[in-house]
Order: sequence, then C-alpha cells, then structure tokens
Amino acid sequence: MPTSRRSPLTRERVLRAAVRVADKQGLDALSMRRLATTLKVEAMSLYNHVASKDDVLDGMVDLIIGEITLPTPGGDWKAAMRARATSAHAVMLAHPWAPMLVVSRTNVRPNMLRYIDATLGTLRKAGLSLVETDRAWNAMDSHIYGFTLQLQNFPVDPEEYASAAASYLPMLPADQYPYMHEITARVADGSHDGTHDFSFGLELILDGLDRLRAR
Repeated sequence: MPTSRRSPLTRERVLRAAVRVADKQGLDALSMRRLATTLKVEAMSLYNHVASKDDVLDGMVDLIIGEITLPTPGGDWKAAMRARATSAHAVMLAHPWAPMLVVSRTNVRPNMLRYIDATLGTLRKAGLSLVETDRAWNAMDSHIYGFTLQLQNFPVDPEEYASAAASYLPMLPADQYPYMHEITARVADGSHDGTHDFSFGLELILDGLDRLRAR
C-alpha cells in the first residue's frame, strides 16, 4: 500500500498555520508550541524556518496584507483607492486579530512594502504633493483600521440595536438630551437602522482629497 507523505515544512506552511490558529482561537492562543502541535512537528523544527515568535507575527501580517487589492498608479485614482480600502476592510474582518497587529508593529516585509508603495504611487500620480500624499495615506488607513476595530469591538450586535435603543431611551429625556433622544428614538422604532457605514467615511475622505487636488 502506498504510504502518505506529509508536505515538507516550509516558512509559508508555518505562517499559514499560524494564521489559521489566530483566526480560530485568537492571537493570545498562538504560541510556538501550539503552532508545532498544529503542524504535527517538534517545536524546535520551526526554528529552521522562522527566527522567533516576532518573526512569525510579522510574517503573518505580511501574508494577510498580500490578500489586499493593490491600487494601480496612473489610472482612476478614486476607484483604485476605494477598491483598496474596501478590500483591506474585508481582509481585516476576515482576520480579526490583524488590525491591531498591523498598526502596532513596524513591518518591512515584501507584501507590506508593495502595498505601501502602490498606495503612495497612486496618490502621487493623482496629483497630490509628497506631504499631502503622506497625510492622505495615513488618513485613509486611520479610517480603515479604526473603523474595523470599532466594528469588531462594538458591544451591541446590529440585530439588537432597536431593543438596546429602546432600553436606553428612558435615560435620555428629550428636554435634557434632545439630539441623543431623537436619534435613539429613531433606532428604537426601526425608522433608522443605526448601523455603521464604512463607505460613508471613505467617500468623505476621497471627496476631500479630490477637492485638495483641485486646488
């Protein structure tokens, strides 16, 4: 009978296994021992492919950054940046551990460098100055990662917005908090869904950059 052969251990296999562990169990569950168990190898054999847990974390970030749609400099810059932002948001939602790791570590791996360079090139080709490009890139990424983190950590599920709003409404008398009362009442009666809207903030940023270009 033919014997089954395990795929040889490679750096990519190690990193993809680490991403799977983090996706399923969270980043706190990831350790070199857990990674070795997942791959059915001895922990020491991992160090033939990764230098340390920090190397694993940086490699994981670079791997998922490679899933994001890159903008192409020189074309329709707004469409390119919109596609980039929407793709990045989707990737971060698919890997809930990723946003905080991306914003808290310095990463100079190949996918990250291509991602940043394509972003800068698209904004420069659109006519923004070097300083404007730097600030625009940071403004967009603040929206992407900040919005995603808020969405992931918001304490109420969208299906419960109406009932939660109804429970808060008695705490918001209209004579003291007229504007909070108004919007909470609208969510409570279902005439406003109250859900977060990624595209709303994104379009504000893109339109603002377009006006900056026009100047």
